[in-house]
Amino acid sequence: QVQLVESGGGSVQAGGSLRLSCAASGRIFSIYHMGWFRQAPGKEREFVAHIRWSDGNTYAPDSVKGRFTISRDNAKNMVYLQMNSLKPEDTAVYYCAADRDTRYLVNTNSRNYEYWGQGTQVTVSS
Repeated sequence: QVQLVESGGGSVQAGGSLRLSCAASGRIFSIYHMGWFRQAPGKEREFVAHIRWSDGNTYAPDSVKGRFTISRDNAKNMVYLQMNSLKPEDTAVYYCAADRDTRYLVNTNSRNYEYWGQGTQVTVSS
């Protein structure tokens, strides 16, 4: 089992920044993928960023590329999402997720992730 706890959400004005943190515990050695997803009211869960736990390789969709950066600290079992130039459309609950499946080099599908945090609210006002 892997436990994930997010923190760092809050309210910010458009153009501002936030850094989300995700603390992982439990069977850390089994993790292969870590991802950030978000879900706004009435919308489906959306992929935000991915990092491969072993080598730190990252991937992000065009909607956030250049604004959001995912990183990890293996020594602390932490994953971060640095969010800059925030827009009102970035408002959502942000979730950290982990997966053990090594068949994929990049995992962007929320259905493939086994473990989820409780989420942290990010609100961006115009």
